[in-house]
Amino acid sequence: MACQNGVVFEDFFPAMVDKLGAEGFMKELCNGFRLLMDGERGVITFQSLKRNSGLLGLQGMSDDEVRSMIKEGDLNGDGCLNEMEFCTLMFRLSPAMMESSVELLEEAFVTDDGDQM
Repeated sequence: MACQNGVVFEDFFPAMVDKLGAEGFMKELCNGFRLLMDGERGVITFQSLKRNSGLLGLQGMSDDEVRSMIKEGDLNGDGCLNEMEFCTLMFRLSPAMMESSVELLEEAFVTDDGDQM
């Protein structure tokens, strides 16, 4: 288990990659992003994360914890998380995924004929 900003979670990502493969795992991350995003804006906002945090089993998060999650992943400073920022944050929160992230990304972006995108 890991602790990030007071929120404790178990790192299931390596097991998910083993089961789904890199491409399947990336699709699941994208699905997770869509579950949490504000449908009108196409990004995860404070309000959409707070509203949907129960989907992650984090319904007890304080406003400060939600703000911290957004702030930690917000690379462009707009106060929201786009899909790439969300996926990057998820990788950063998983120590095991950080160790193998280059290989996973390379595997996920290899085309069916074996060429890299």
